[in-house]
Amino acid sequence: MDAADLDHRTRTLSGCVPPLLVARLLELGHEREVEALAARGGEWFCALEWARLLSDRGEREKALEVLAPYVATGWWPAARARAELLETWGRAQEAITLCRPFAETGDRLALEYFARLLARHDRGAEAFALLRPGIGDWFLADCLVDVAAAAGRDEEAAALLEARIQAAVPAYDDPSCGRLRLEPSNAFDLLAAVRERQGRIEEAIALLRRRNVTSVNNRDALADLLARHDRIEELRVYAACDHYGHAAQCLAEVLEERGDMDGAVAAYRAFAAGSDGLWHVAVPLARLLVRHGRADEAIAVMRGLADSPGGAEDWIVDTLCALYADHGRAHDGLAHLDALRARRGGKEAWEFFGTRLALMAGLGLVDEALTLARAHPEGSSWYAAWSISELLAEAGRTEEAVAVLERGAPAGGARLAGHLIDLGRVQEAVQLLQQQPVPAATETVCFEEPPF
Repeated sequence: MDAADLDHRTRTLSGCVPPLLVARLLELGHEREVEALAARGGEWFCALEWARLLSDRGEREKALEVLAPYVATGWWPAARARAELLETWGRAQEAITLCRPFAETGDRLALEYFARLLARHDRGAEAFALLRPGIGDWFLADCLVDVAAAAGRDEEAAALLEARIQAAVPAYDDPSCGRLRLEPSNAFDLLAAVRERQGRIEEAIALLRRRNVTSVNNRDALADLLARHDRIEELRVYAACDHYGHAAQCLAEVLEERGDMDGAVAAYRAFAAGSDGLWHVAVPLARLLVRHGRADEAIAVMRGLADSPGGAEDWIVDTLCALYADHGRAHDGLAHLDALRARRGGKEAWEFFGTRLALMAGLGLVDEALTLARAHPEGSSWYAAWSISELLAEAGRTEEAVAVLERGAPAGGARLAGHLIDLGRVQEAVQLLQQQPVPAATETVCFEEPPF
């Protein structure tokens, strides 16, 4: 085995059995096959799951033996997997010894893991010292702030971040631009986290108001901070001026937790009343309504968005039709698609047609759906083959699903292999996966027909 080849195959999920299919093999009782693949070499995901399974059964040395050939290549993910097992077994010092050489190379992933490992085992000061030179890297800086808490070095971490903020320069030459070029880019957020930990809430709030980026991963740090400290009126004011709706969502979540369902709905509706507001909060509002047994209102929310100018996007229509189907109104979903198709001159792109297939299948109209799919102008495309095969598989007609994919659907190897595994044809599935071409490191996978 070669570390570079292992890394490339696992990142591209090509030429190997991917994690979801390893899980399916184990779920269906094919343990011996997974064990054989793990021992054969090169099938990292099989080796990883088999080692974890052995560990759960108390066969610790066997688990380490499974990982040993991968660790011997010098590949960091294998070393990390071994370290995780050692730590769970109470052998933290062995884990530290194993990881140290990887961290010392400067690999940021290894360094971050190693620092957290040290901090978990009362060596926070050492971890802090290792991370300090990387304060300009947002990823390492985030780790440093966490480690500082364990090391009792909050003030030192704060001083490092304040220095970085003071050294920031304008992002553009335009003197009217207030954006800063920060290193690390999350300096305000991290310093605010330290100040909050120290009980200096006003400073934390002031820092978060200075950020360039207000939301990350659909969460707003300022809104969450205000919610944690029960500053609901300030959160209401902030939600009214937040463009993305994440503060409104945070406010609604707090009110829902307190049993104020009407207040939560009102928070969303107030934001939705603004320009483009419904686009940002329709889905969380609909989910809130569904959670509280108000499905018809949830459907009305999504229907209002779908019928708004430009609202007939595939993800919106799909969400609406899923609500219809989940609440016994699949025929209404089909009627909505019919009306949409009529507005578009009788044409229905596959993105919407796939939703139609799902609704028909839910009504038991599988054969009718298949007939329509094959007659569709895009019915012979590779993506249509994917949709048709899934429709057949969900209807319990897996052999037919396999036949559809075997007739040719590029990049459909994993789907076909999954169906073969479900049929017990494990060797065929493994052979197919291992024969899938591994794209070159510089290769970009492109399709010449939609969806691109």
